[in-house]
Amino acid sequence: MSSVEGSKREVEITIPVAEVDAETERVIASIQKKVKLPGFRPGKAPASLVRSRFASDIRQDVLESLLPKHFHKRVEQDNLKIVGQPSITDVHFHTGEPIKFKAEFEVAPEIELGEYRGIVVPYREPEVSEADVEERLNKLRDSKAEYANIDPRPIENGDYAVISLKSVEGADPPVEQDELMFHVGGEDTLKEFNEHLTGATPGDERDFEVEYPEDYGQERLAGKKVRFHAEVKAIRRKDLPEANDEFARDLGDYQTLDELQETIRKTIFKEREMRAQQEAKESILDKLVDAHDFPVPEAFIDRQIETQLEGQLRSLAAQGVDPRKLKLDWAKIKEAQRERATRDVKASLLVEKIADREAIEVMQDEVDREVHRIAKQRREPVASVRQALEKDGTIRRIAGHIRTEKALNFLFDNARKEVPAD
Repeated sequence: MSSVEGSKREVEITIPVAEVDAETERVIASIQKKVKLPGFRPGKAPASLVRSRFASDIRQDVLESLLPKHFHKRVEQDNLKIVGQPSITDVHFHTGEPIKFKAEFEVAPEIELGEYRGIVVPYREPEVSEADVEERLNKLRDSKAEYANIDPRPIENGDYAVISLKSVEGADPPVEQDELMFHVGGEDTLKEFNEHLTGATPGDERDFEVEYPEDYGQERLAGKKVRFHAEVKAIRRKDLPEANDEFARDLGDYQTLDELQETIRKTIFKEREMRAQQEAKESILDKLVDAHDFPVPEAFIDRQIETQLEGQLRSLAAQGVDPRKLKLDWAKIKEAQRERATRDVKASLLVEKIADREAIEVMQDEVDREVHRIAKQRREPVASVRQALEKDGTIRRIAGHIRTEKALNFLFDNARKEVPAD
């Protein structure tokens, strides 16, 4: 007997009494060989005494042996693809009777694919203007800028002030820097520094309070009022290199400025193309999920939520935040992420089904390229990196990621792209 509800299944299983008795005798004999009881030599204690003295252990061993065996037999018989671990309930086990129990579990959903070719998505081929190239070129020049000290005078807007800075109160741990450079009047410089450094000359000292915004990059200062003592040490000017052929050659394998600008143009185009295609692929997935209705196993949703939370915790840790000190309500956070996780799982299952339908496979050289990239990044031998990746299962995940990307590229290539109205 079995029941069905969405991806959930429940089966009732009966184990014949003859098999139960045979397994019980086997377990008793096994215990009898190992047990030491007062008045009996090892292995010579009567079976009846073993049965009564170790009744609880015998019962547990019999159940652990027979229940999984008969559950998997039933699953194979019904041709079910189970997800996660079954929940065993209503176990009836009495001497001289068959064992009866119920098993509740989830199965992978049966997905009936609808149309997935020709999905309409908004997409515009990216464009790169001369101004875009010029802006990127100027950033490269900025990265190669040199700063030269200038003769002492009052600091003006646009100057680069070199100061020593020490917090007097409000910072924990305290701030103490012997040499910091501020772009006075710069958009990234806090207004309090601009106000109190303007007009100062090298050798001057200033005391002032800075109110840091809540979203300030350094967590220890965000949202705090800190009082500082500052001493102006020098004024510098920023010297940018000329944008010419010599600058291009200094940057790398370029002979002329034109070559560098063309490479910049192609780089910007590729970045925008990848971003535009990613947005289109996400739109395709949203439409696929909306068009297909099927039950999603709770085990898959829970796993997806856990993956999302782990990513968020890593992100917090990278910012220097200890999540354990935030007093977060993880139950509420998990519930808030449930809908997104469900859609992500459905999208993943659909992409996998489409990859199966279209016979999209991963070639060994595609995996090898990724392994070589990781080895180069880690500066370790390829063979040892491959062994480590195989041991922890990363190789399988790499192959799965490549297959997913190939399937998404297939969907994008076969979509109907329409330029969105401005």
